[in-house]
Amino acid sequence: MTRLAPVVAVLALPLIAACVDTKATPDTGAEDYAAYCSACHGATGMGDGEMATELSRKPADLTTLSARNEGAFPTTKVMAQIWGYAGAKGRGVMPDFGPLLQGDMVPYDGGDGIETPTPIRLVQLAEYLKVLQAK
Repeated sequence: MTRLAPVVAVLALPLIAACVDTKATPDTGAEDYAAYCSACHGATGMGDGEMATELSRKPADLTTLSARNEGAFPTTKVMAQIWGYAGAKGRGVMPDFGPLLQGDMVPYDGGDGIETPTPIRLVQLAEYLKVLQAK
């Protein structure tokens, strides 16, 4: 029986692995962007996603957000737009991301010195959009 123990252990590994949650870390901003934004805004954020031609209004070029805001990334405005607080007129045809952003909250200072509980995935997505800014 002792000879079979290592064989049984090796054969059991795939079964054990199937029971373990391999997604222990939360989604990242890059993952959420790829899953929910890139179809319209494109992989690089330039508004040239595969669905862009199907829309009545061209998606925004997300690589110029800082340039259009005197060099400062407008984090609070971006998060309001994603969340849906920017209003229907400024929102265009963006889907409702509210349900996606439910869950864990983190304290976030939007630049006014006040830390506000904010969905972690919203913060992560905004931080990822900062990376896309044209130099």
